[in-house]
Amino acid sequence: MNLFREIPPTAGWPIDAASLAKIIFTRYPEKGLEKKFQSYLGAPATVLTYSGTAAFYLILESIKRLSDKRTVVIPAFACPLIPLAIKKAGLKIKLCDINPDNFDFDSLALKEICAQEKDLLAILAVHLGGIPADLDFISGIAGKEKIFLIEDCAQSLGAEYAGKKTGTKGDFSFFSLCRGKGLTIYEGGLAVTNRPEYAGILDSCARQIMPENKLSESLKIFELFCYSLFYRPQLFWFAFRLPQIFWQMRKNPVKAMGEYFDTDFPLHKVSRFRAAAGYFFFDRIQENVRGQREKAALYLSALKNMPGVKPVVEPAGTKANYPYLGLVFADPTKRDAALRTLGNRGLGISIIYLYAVADYPYLNGVVPQSDCPHARALARSAITVSTSKFLKKTDIDNVVKELERIL
Repeated sequence: MNLFREIPPTAGWPIDAASLAKIIFTRYPEKGLEKKFQSYLGAPATVLTYSGTAAFYLILESIKRLSDKRTVVIPAFACPLIPLAIKKAGLKIKLCDINPDNFDFDSLALKEICAQEKDLLAILAVHLGGIPADLDFISGIAGKEKIFLIEDCAQSLGAEYAGKKTGTKGDFSFFSLCRGKGLTIYEGGLAVTNRPEYAGILDSCARQIMPENKLSESLKIFELFCYSLFYRPQLFWFAFRLPQIFWQMRKNPVKAMGEYFDTDFPLHKVSRFRAAAGYFFFDRIQENVRGQREKAALYLSALKNMPGVKPVVEPAGTKANYPYLGLVFADPTKRDAALRTLGNRGLGISIIYLYAVADYPYLNGVVPQSDCPHARALARSAITVSTSKFLKKTDIDNVVKELERIL
């Protein structure tokens, strides 16, 4: 085995440099990527943004014009960029704990918050791990209390809820086109509204807050070509594991996991070239999601009778896209043993997030302290196993054997 072979921890879709080069000489229709998403989702309006975070921020700035309320409810286990976007928009955060054995809101806690809080502007439903949240329940509460519903589809492109694509139930939704996130333009996002009456507000707000930045876009195009070279098992170690080792040696686990951010995230427009890349690779969604689900199914079959570990799976009536498969250990010390043993063997083993949102030191003062025992327990007890296209059946067998030994 190659000493530096490294399977990506998430099922990003490979891009080859030759295909990127061809884009230079291929006609790209005006707003072609946005129109592809509109057709795919059946949405009246989409806006291409620099990142998924920028898309969320654009949505927040838009709905501020529609209501004088100023608080956003988010799950206590989520990407730390979420509260930073809320802060940048000048809004307040209300944390809601999650269920003890999956990523969705604790329904009783959410219901109580929405009944008691009178300043709620929006609820953010996060389809973490590509597993659809309970949108019927959440939208029912949001509609009753007259609260905007925003879907975080950063990890759920291609997933379905009740036969429809995630991102189509809420008033607004956003997607990520970041590296390692399936369909990618290296850094990018989509803001979506499913309400025709809000399309004009989303568009006008985008024109106000999204300038051009040709220098930054030139760098992103260069990084996209680098991604096409390094996003493969033979070279991914140098782009992913080596920086991780560096920050681990400096005793900085947050930077080692790539989870340090600030509110100064870019908002500028995406260049024609990167938009064209997303447009020409768009039609791979169905094929690649099918591959991710097949890899997840192999793991689920091997783990179904293994005591002490529980996979986080799609609820009935939904279809997850599984960019990775989450495993929750009954004993956190066993989780730690699995990370120590498997984490540096290049088999795509990682974690979802280091901490519950309230526990990142650099978010102190941004996120209010909150009692969220389920989110904290999940952070201590979960790992992810990759569903990457590069993953082989022998890789899965090796992971399963090691988990059996540990447990």
